[in-house]
Amino acid sequence: KNLPETWSPTQNIKWKNATPAWSGSSPTIWGDRIFLNSPSEEVVAAPVAVAEPLPPGKKKRPAPGGVKGPGGQELLLLCLDRATGKELWRRQHDRGNEIKQKHNMSSPSPVTDGKHVWVVSGNGMVACFDLAGNQKWTFDIPKNFGKIGIQFGYGSSPLLVDGKLVFQMLHGLYTDDPCYLFALNAADGKKLWHVERPTDAEHESPDAYSTPALLVVNGKKQIVVGGSDYVTGHDVETGKELWRGGGLNPEKSKTFRVIASPLVRDGMIFAPTRVKPFIAFKAGGTGDITTSHLAWKWTERGSPDVPTPVSDGERLYMADDRGSITCVNAKTGERIYGPEATGLGTISASPILADGKIYITSESGETAVVQAGPAYKLLGKNSLDGSYTLCTPAAVDGELFIRTGTHLYCVTK
Repeated sequence: KNLPETWSPTQNIKWKNATPAWSGSSPTIWGDRIFLNSPSEEVVAAPVAVAEPLPPGKKKRPAPGGVKGPGGQELLLLCLDRATGKELWRRQHDRGNEIKQKHNMSSPSPVTDGKHVWVVSGNGMVACFDLAGNQKWTFDIPKNFGKIGIQFGYGSSPLLVDGKLVFQMLHGLYTDDPCYLFALNAADGKKLWHVERPTDAEHESPDAYSTPALLVVNGKKQIVVGGSDYVTGHDVETGKELWRGGGLNPEKSKTFRVIASPLVRDGMIFAPTRVKPFIAFKAGGTGDITTSHLAWKWTERGSPDVPTPVSDGERLYMADDRGSITCVNAKTGERIYGPEATGLGTISASPILADGKIYITSESGETAVVQAGPAYKLLGKNSLDGSYTLCTPAAVDGELFIRTGTHLYCVTK
C-alpha cells in the first residue's frame, strides 16, 4: 500500500546504493535485509571467460545497453540493510562471467526463508548462506547432471517450497542430453529427486529461461514449468509429471525458446511463448490437458516475449517488449483494452502489480505507472539514471526497490 507514483533522481528517493555491476537478478527482500546476485566490479585487465563457440554463420553481438563488458569475474551474493541501503556483507558464490546475448552469469534471483538465502549462478553453481553470510553448502549442477546446453546462459531462478529448492533445466541447442527438473534439500543441498522432462522440441526450441511457478489444486502443491513447447505440472514430492499442455509452438519452429515464466492465479495457468500464441489453461487437469482444459488462446498483438505478465485474478495485464500494455479478462481472454503505448523503450523486466498500480520498467531504467482496472490510465513516467536495466522491481511496505545497471534505489512517497 501507499506506493509512489512519481519520482526522479532528486525526488522521492529514500536512498540509493551503487552496485558492483549490472545484472538481470531482481532484489529479494525479507524483513530488514535485501539480497542481490551480482558480478564483482569489472576490471579491464581481468581474464575473460571463454565463450561457447558460435554456430557457423553467426557473428559476435555487441554488448547490450551500452555496457562495456559483463562485469567482474567474481559472482557475488550481496546483503544490504533495507533501511539505509548500506552493504552489510558480500560473499563470492562462483567465478566465471561473460555476456550471453542480453545478460550475464548473475541473472537468477536469490530466494530466502528468512533464515537462509540460496543463490545460483548462470554457470550452474548453487550456494546456501545464513543471514550472517556464512556459507552452508554448495552444489555444482554440471558436475552432477552434465553440461548446461542452453544457448544464452542459464537464467532461471529456483523455486523454494516445503524445504525444497526446485530447479528446471530446459535446454537443447548445445546438448543432446534431455531436459530435466530436480530438487535439493534446502537445508543441506542433498539431491531429493531428478526427473527427465520429455520434449519433441528441436534445435533452440527446448531452451527456456523461465522460472517455475507454484500451483495449489485441492490443497495439493504442484510445480508449473513452461518451455520446450509445453507447460507441465509436477508433484512437489517426487517431480513426477501430472499434466501437460501443448500448443505453445504450433508451427513447430526450431527457434521458439521461451523467456517469460508461467503465471498461476485463481485456478488459471497462463503460459507465455515466443510472443504468439499466449495460452491460458484451467487448473485441475491430469494427463494431456491441451484441449480438455484450454481456457483461451491469444494470437493478437500485445503478447510478451521477455516480460512475465501479471494478474489480479479478474484481469490479466501483459507488457510487451516494446513497452505497450494490454489488458484482457483473465478467465476468457476477452480484450479489455490495448495494446496501449506507454512511451517506454524496450522492456525486459516483468511488470509488478501492487497498491492498485502496475509498474513497468524499461531497459533504460524508466518506469511507467499504470492504474490497474478496466480502463487504461497512465499515472506517470519516471526516470532514474538511464543505465542498462533488466531487473523487475520489488514493493514492500510503501517502498519500491528498483535496480538499474548501476544502483539499487529505494523509492517512497
